[in-house]
Amino acid sequence: MVCGNPALDFAATLRARRTVRFEMFAAPDRLDAWFVESRLVDSLVPSDEAAVERAKAVREAIHKLVTARRLNEEYDDEALNILNSAARKTPATPQLTLTGRWTEATTEQALSTVARHAIELLSSPEVPLMKECDNPECTRIYVDRSRGRRRQWCDMESCGNKFKAAAYRARKRKIARAS
Repeated sequence: MVCGNPALDFAATLRARRTVRFEMFAAPDRLDAWFVESRLVDSLVPSDEAAVERAKAVREAIHKLVTARRLNEEYDDEALNILNSAARKTPATPQLTLTGRWTEATTEQALSTVARHAIELLSSPEVPLMKECDNPECTRIYVDRSRGRRRQWCDMESCGNKFKAAAYRARKRKIARAS
């Protein structure tokens, strides 16, 4: 999770929106795995295909709303309705057990939790910190909390290193040609 907010990481599950799209929610078990890997829940009642379709609708609504907010545009009414409808459902609720915190949820509860994170972000003072990755093949939006607010990539390991290495090789080639 590299975007700085669970809702942004959720929106990033459809990768490379401008090129060859990569769908992370290809099957119900992949959706379930994302919720557990994101640490929003510890255990999930297994999802079905209908849950995957609802999750994709919420994801796309979040992406539309975040993009509109970043670009200072009006919100899409349908996206607002989808997000608010998901947020109105009961969220995943952590429980205290003898071994610590444990959150078991349904897909609907996990989606409600993600929707609530999106609402909190979109109504927060962090809105100006939202940026899109400078990698033209990447479409992740992240919260830039770096000291100078000059972060360019969603993640150094995936996008940043690729561009820094390419720039380094280009400088080396230029020096080699000049010699």
